Amino acid sequence: MTLETLAKDIAASAEADAKAIIDEAKAEAKQIIDEAKDKASSITNEANLRADREVSQISREVVASARQANQKAILIAKREAMDSTHAAVKEQLADPGFKGRASMLKSLMSKANKLASSDFIIRPVEVDKKALSDLKGKRKVGESVDGLGGFILEAADGSVSYDMRFDTLLDTAWGQSLSEVNSILFE
Repeated sequence: MTLETLAKDIAASAEADAKAIIDEAKAEAKQIIDEAKDKASSITNEANLRADREVSQISREVVASARQANQKAILIAKREAMDSTHAAVKEQLADPGFKGRASMLKSLMSKANKLASSDFIIRPVEVDKKALSDLKGKRKVGESVDGLGGFILEAADGSVSYDMRFDTLLDTAWGQSLSEVNSILFE
């Protein structure tokens, strides 16, 4: 064997070893890349699942919040309608030209006659002072009181009184009829 042949054999052997090392390195690199791709895919899938769950949760929360806001708006609107209805009734009762005023005063005076003796004093709301002076019978008419109409029937010594003012009667009737008024307005 000549030196040249020996050098070719060594070069061929070195080249074969280098090719084997390169092939092994390429195979190992491919395996690492494949594992990295699998891991990246797994991470991506987990992130997508987590994101989907979060989106679903946020969606439920947004819908619930919107429903709650809608319910609140409806309740506020209903309350405003109830308040304006109550105010309209008060306005009608406060009107001195209200058609049912005289009959209401007669009815209240009749009730007063059943509740108390003639020594009770009538303290009228100013707007009804004249009408009540005509209906008072043997009773005295005292100082005026604030209100939409009607009167307060008071014992001479001030120990007992019956509030027969329109606003007091309205507030009592309103409280007792609130669910019925609600049904009429909103169902």
